[in-house]
Amino acid sequence: MRLLLVEDDVMIGEVVLDLLRDEHYAVDWVKDGEMADTALVQSQSYDLVLLDLGLPRRDGLDVLRAMRARKDRTPVLVATARDSVGARIAGLDAGADDYVLKPYDLDELLARIRALLRRSAGRAEPVFEYKNITINPATREVMVDGAAATLSAREWAVLEALIARPGAVLSRPQLEEKLYSWRDEVSSNAVEVYIHGLRKKLGSDLIQNVRGVGYMVPKL
Repeated sequence: MRLLLVEDDVMIGEVVLDLLRDEHYAVDWVKDGEMADTALVQSQSYDLVLLDLGLPRRDGLDVLRAMRARKDRTPVLVATARDSVGARIAGLDAGADDYVLKPYDLDELLARIRALLRRSAGRAEPVFEYKNITINPATREVMVDGAAATLSAREWAVLEALIARPGAVLSRPQLEEKLYSWRDEVSSNAVEVYIHGLRKKLGSDLIQNVRGVGYMVPKL
């Protein structure tokens, strides 16, 4: 899953960036409102935006309003020190999906991100189940016939992108967009390698190939 981190405080940004990458999210980090708007206009692949409000060059609320004016439905988690009730109401009314106040607990931040990603995929249940396979995004645990399956970070990223929207077909370029941030180098056959690894570990039924289009997991 690919996230856009919008944070001008370098110390906070570095901590959150490391946290999210440790959780196997692909993350792009920008430090002002103009860069955030440019990144959002140029890329349609973000699964969530973590947005500070007090930004240089352009306020976070303006960035948020511009997103919604473009009909951009990407989930937005506002993370800010603006702690008044009025500020929270303004953020929510501008189109934010959730709000967390600084200084925030990092575990709570991750939980809110997972909840928003789950909600945007139309799922209420925290655990994904398909036949003999159980997948828990919160703990990164994957069970096959009751036994744990060990996935690499990239294999997990591919799997998470596919289970986020069961029944939706993702092409190789779309999966690459979910896997890699700006700084990452993309190998030409990386997605196929990860899909092959997942099928060996989870069986061939879960990830289906739609010839000439891409990959999908079946709807529940």
